Amino acid sequence: MDGKRTSSPVVDSTAFNDFLRRNKAVVCALSASYISTFAGYPLDSLKSRLQTTKTPISVPRLAAIVYREEGVVGFFRGLWIPLMTISFVRAASFTIYTSTKEAFRDRQWLTRNSIIDVSCIGGISGAMSGALISFGSAPFELVKVRRQLEYSIAASKGIHLSKAPGTFEAVRDIFKNNGIKGLYTGFRLHFTRDTLGTALYFLEYDGMRHLMGRQRSGEQGPTPPWLPIPASLVPFFCGSLSGVTSWALIYPLDVVKTKVQQRALAGDRYRGVLETLTRLIRGTDPANPKPLVHGISRIYRGLGVSALRSITTHGLLWTFFDFVANYIDNLPNPSSENR
Repeated sequence: MDGKRTSSPVVDSTAFNDFLRRNKAVVCALSASYISTFAGYPLDSLKSRLQTTKTPISVPRLAAIVYREEGVVGFFRGLWIPLMTISFVRAASFTIYTSTKEAFRDRQWLTRNSIIDVSCIGGISGAMSGALISFGSAPFELVKVRRQLEYSIAASKGIHLSKAPGTFEAVRDIFKNNGIKGLYTGFRLHFTRDTLGTALYFLEYDGMRHLMGRQRSGEQGPTPPWLPIPASLVPFFCGSLSGVTSWALIYPLDVVKTKVQQRALAGDRYRGVLETLTRLIRGTDPANPKPLVHGISRIYRGLGVSALRSITTHGLLWTFFDFVANYIDNLPNPSSENR
């Protein structure tokens, strides 16, 4: 009896370790995503509000208004959807990304130890990941936008909300008005944004990690002497920088997407991408267009809080991703020890 009791945990532990090794990318992405999504969600909520407000407003003032009218829950409205779905989407995204890189490696494509080859593989793998994942993530992001903008959408309809409807009510309302197709409102913009954005993101991340000493095998080698940060902060630095820069490049597209989705959810007349972009930049009166600088500043309204969100979420994402990956790599492996 005693022998069975002492051997059982060993067998279970070995099986569990093997499971973690077989599903390393998924486990790392899920655990890291839960933490980073929760930490950055209040900033994401403020970003969506800043993108759709018609009058300029500072982030602290907007945050104060949200807190006064909706309380702390206003910053986390709709959290459970991205907390669950984005985590699984990122797990699938990292799986596609790593599988594509492995396919390149197995076929000996772009195998030079150069930043060009490393970045190209990262960009292609990221584009493949972003394109495929967008089909599953589009409905969830639309519902997230709906939940974040419940009050402004209701106000555009002349409705005063004493209490915002729940997530299931939001989904039911979208489905009731437009069916399954309604859940893919703005999908072309979503697809384009995710494909380009994810390609840029992984291209930059892999390129920077290569410059900072990561080997083609994936292990972190010696950091270059010019790097002013310790090796333990390299994932956070690269994740933050690639997240901020790639997001800044596609930010106007995200603003247009959010605006198009907001109008569709409010039942307003459809405006195309060019019309929406033109009105955002030059104003609503063609005879008296606003200065170009003013329009560009409106397009990038909310970029500051969005950049802070990217620094937080992507820095934490890669930090915990590498932490969990190293933990799994260092798990005892009896099969290798016996050889």
